[in-house]
Amino acid sequence: MDMHLTSIDNLQALKKIGHITPSSNTTLEPLTAMLNYQVSSVVSNHFTRIPVSKISLDNDDTSRFEVEKMVEAAKLLADAPMDAILWNGTSGSWNGTEADVEMCRRITEVTGVPASTSTLAQYEVFERFGIKRFALAVPYLDDVTAKAIETYGKAGYEAVTHANLNKTVNREFAQVSTDRIKQLLRDADSPEAECLAVVCTNFAAALVVEEMEEELGKPIFDSVVVTLWKGLDMAGVRQTMTGWGTLLETGVVQSGITR
Repeated sequence: MDMHLTSIDNLQALKKIGHITPSSNTTLEPLTAMLNYQVSSVVSNHFTRIPVSKISLDNDDTSRFEVEKMVEAAKLLADAPMDAILWNGTSGSWNGTEADVEMCRRITEVTGVPASTSTLAQYEVFERFGIKRFALAVPYLDDVTAKAIETYGKAGYEAVTHANLNKTVNREFAQVSTDRIKQLLRDADSPEAECLAVVCTNFAAALVVEEMEEELGKPIFDSVVVTLWKGLDMAGVRQTMTGWGTLLETGVVQSGITR
């Protein structure tokens, strides 16, 4: 048995982070397990799903993320119980920040558990690192990408450059190779950008974050990494984690980095 797990006396003593995930997402769960390995003796992650197959601005697709649907999913997690509940999805970037804020309010009201989302966590990371201008990298359609740029702009963060793959089927996001993701990051980057943000939780950018931070010379904040970072913060886990880039290596509650 791995030595770092032998100190576990009772799995119920672990902090527990609950994640609401899109049903067609096959990336965030294995990536979260990989990311969590270094803290697996103190925290565990648990998942429930909502129906999502496509990302677009059509009403049929945006309605998948209605607040009460999220609350029902959160109630299943809260049965466990959880120390934190997160919507591990980026719908707030096109449905609007207010939708995520209301979602979190209702989840906490109904379950009594603190809640956050991938989008709200990304804002918090930007604040802690003093980011105002960023480069956006996403797999989404042009109009979804434009809406995300608008949403982040209203929150006070300017996407000075961007690159997207113009895809809509969620399952296809997970099939993009790491080489293509690396090129997407290069295409998105610019000298004006203080960091890069990868906004999608069914996209394996976390696998290349450390390598591409070294190549591009700036932080890369990926949605899967950012969401776990927020969950760890909410659960009170204060351990740094290596191999996954600036955010986790500088610490869960660090206020910024020295450049």
